[in-house]
Amino acid sequence: MHDREWLNQAIQTIEADYNRSADTHLIPVHLPAYPNIDFYLKDESSHPTGSLKHRLARSLFMYALANGWLHQKSTVIEASSGSTAVSEAYFARLLNLPFIAVMPASTSPEKIAAIEFYGGRCHFVANPGQISAESQRLAQETGGHFMDQFTYAERATDWRANNNIAESIFSQMALERFPIPKWIVASCGTGGTSATLGRYVRYRRLGSGIACVDPENSVFFDAYQHRRQDLTLDKGSRIEGIGRPRVEASFIPSVIDRMLQIPDTLSLAATHWLSKKIGKKVGGSTGCNWIGVMQLAQEMHQRGEAGSIVTLLCDSGERYAQTYFCPDWLTKNDFDLSDAGWQIIDCCEHGKALPKLKQN
Repeated sequence: MHDREWLNQAIQTIEADYNRSADTHLIPVHLPAYPNIDFYLKDESSHPTGSLKHRLARSLFMYALANGWLHQKSTVIEASSGSTAVSEAYFARLLNLPFIAVMPASTSPEKIAAIEFYGGRCHFVANPGQISAESQRLAQETGGHFMDQFTYAERATDWRANNNIAESIFSQMALERFPIPKWIVASCGTGGTSATLGRYVRYRRLGSGIACVDPENSVFFDAYQHRRQDLTLDKGSRIEGIGRPRVEASFIPSVIDRMLQIPDTLSLAATHWLSKKIGKKVGGSTGCNWIGVMQLAQEMHQRGEAGSIVTLLCDSGERYAQTYFCPDWLTKNDFDLSDAGWQIIDCCEHGKALPKLKQN
């Protein structure tokens, strides 16, 4: 019963933190070139830990606590390239539990600093494909618990309601010109967000389509296209937080209506354009999302359709000052954004078509 007393207090602590937190904003983005389409960004960067992954981390902690996987002396371990680890470090500190993030050595310095700010420790691996195996090894070594976001993301979140991201979007859209979005666009990291969105619109019998975007060096697009779960790559995505070198258990292709593969250069060019457009820096995953938005908007525009499109502002671009917003880093990593930048301007500001994308 002593463990139950600790468990009750731990759950109350996380619930109290949630009770102190406001919902995230829905930001309209006005594009005169598309007069019959309304665009919105769900700004997840306004969470206490600055990203969409705050929702996931809270759900994962509650799931682990309710399942009896976390105890008063547990070490919490996660395989994460940054944002999930930042958020989990925050919740671990709330519960006075040690936290270790297992991540690729290429993770941005800003994310590493954020994890350490919340008291977490970073454990680096050279091969991104090994972070889950290394996390399991550390859990056994420490007697701790591997949270395993890539397995449990889709099942830890209450997709029916409870102010999940889908319910929040539709509630905030209620008084808009087109309250039921034609499309909701998300990128795949764990697959948990797309699973929540897809399940919710089906459960509520809503007409919105769920479109997912995937960066280079990721298997999700091919897995969706060919319905294969065994695909792997030997390197990881250069767009932090999304894309995976293997098909994760939380990726549920059956609730996705469209899938698009986005070149990294276009994603980063969109990151820069959108940051200037809204006066707030956004991360690379948001830029990837935005390319998907504009592809769908182009199709709607060409067909003469009216409606709304919602996507996610996943995290703040301030976390990428030394990478995506650093000219030296872009040059070192062979990113020339000049042509892609003009393509984004032509599409967003003048209604011209994007370069052809791989899609299904």
